Amino acid sequence: MALHIWLIYLAAVAGLSLTPGPNGLLALTHGALYGHRRTLYTVCGSVIGFVILIALSMFGIGALLQTASSMLSVLKWVGGIYLIWLGIQLWRAPALPQTPATAAAYRSGAVLFRQGLLSAVSNPKVLLFFGAFLSQFIDPQRPLLPQFFVMAATFAATEFLVEATLARLAHRIRPWLMRSGKRFNRFCGTLFALMGAALPMTR
Repeated sequence: MALHIWLIYLAAVAGLSLTPGPNGLLALTHGALYGHRRTLYTVCGSVIGFVILIALSMFGIGALLQTASSMLSVLKWVGGIYLIWLGIQLWRAPALPQTPATAAAYRSGAVLFRQGLLSAVSNPKVLLFFGAFLSQFIDPQRPLLPQFFVMAATFAATEFLVEATLARLAHRIRPWLMRSGKRFNRFCGTLFALMGAALPMTR
């Protein structure tokens, strides 16, 4: 990939990563509940999920889903149900414990990783977006595999930095969450449920 193309791609990826979405909200929530270090499990799961979607998009699955509308509908419903389930879990979560170490007892690293991964891959809109977005930067005259590694690594590094920063910033508002952690959980849970309910209705 030419340097000037990569710089444009980097700027576009940075803007995409800064756009509010389920994974950013999940990193923010987990950062407040479990501390920014433990939330790195969530962030790593999210990043790996996005890399999987980039791979699927670049190797043709995005185009397949655009033509197979029934498959897309199924994926939308599955993704929507998962986000609603995640919202319910957040709604029912206990108020913020006194320390991140105490909070960590509620969720293992494997659970946090899985939630980040599923939150990323369960949104078919992201897959379709990558299918349209990445094609703008692919040079058909060059081998696809090296371009995939450059694009995936760039996106993964940018997304990791953004989500890790959100987790660290969320940790700083713990004093406020100590007083109103239950309302925070319910607010974030409601947002996840609303995103999940809206996902199957999108075109």
